[in-house]
Amino acid sequence: MASSSAIRKVAVIGGGLMGSGIAQVCAQSGFKVVMVDQTREILAKAKGGIESSVSRVAKRKFKDNPASSTQFVEKTLSNLSTNIDSSGAVKDADLVIEAIIENMDVKHHFFRELDKAAPSRTIFASNTSSLSITEIASSTKRLDRFGGLHFFSPVPLMQLVEVVNTPQISEETMKTLMQFSKDIGKVPVRCKDTPGFIVNRLLVPFMMEAVRMLERGDASLEDIDQAMKLGAGHPMGPFTLSDFVGLDTSKFIVDGWHRRFPDNPLFKPSPLLNKLVGEGKLGAKSGEGFFKHGKK
Repeated sequence: MASSSAIRKVAVIGGGLMGSGIAQVCAQSGFKVVMVDQTREILAKAKGGIESSVSRVAKRKFKDNPASSTQFVEKTLSNLSTNIDSSGAVKDADLVIEAIIENMDVKHHFFRELDKAAPSRTIFASNTSSLSITEIASSTKRLDRFGGLHFFSPVPLMQLVEVVNTPQISEETMKTLMQFSKDIGKVPVRCKDTPGFIVNRLLVPFMMEAVRMLERGDASLEDIDQAMKLGAGHPMGPFTLSDFVGLDTSKFIVDGWHRRFPDNPLFKPSPLLNKLVGEGKLGAKSGEGFFKHGKK
């Protein structure tokens, strides 16, 4: 049940995998949610996915009580609406969460328009995993009410939310975002607006260093994966993990960091990674990356 006094209505911009997942956890936690995307077809598909996901959640949550399961699904869906008009959707929102394409120009355009339409009290947040929250916020006039809320996929299952503070954000806004994250059943961690925040800042260089070891011929990819599983207790090795993250995703993040910080050796591009992505070998989603995963 929703308990944050500062936030009652949430607008989620983007009906893709992340946006629909965020909309779902907010709605099933009792918040009124409006999900926004460009077409009604996209939104209908997203809402159908949410309905299926919520039904699975309800079956696990109320496995011995079918009536409560049905009530949970109906209540969650009643909290969710959709809109193709982003300006109209945010006019009475307490919190706007953006989960659109990882392109700074596109995000700037969206937030400039939303800044004009939303009330001055409304808090803005971006779900970006690799771009600077401070730079995204610069397109608005509410720097004290703009932070990062980085969710992890799949959102309904992953507990973590990175709550990202910029130099300009107010402590009141940070406290509100931390409490909101708890209210939707997540475990928030607070961090500064540093490249990759906490998880990706550690994880991506780790995966990239494994690739560089392979490029140098230090060890085989199978042995590197095995070593990290058995020697460090990791559930999967860096190459298996890279395949599930998506090689194109890793390349996008590293390339962006390299442009911003060209002298940092941790962010140096990888010829092998570039080659695989160029060949369309993106990991599990394409059927092949560092390993073969079968046809997709």
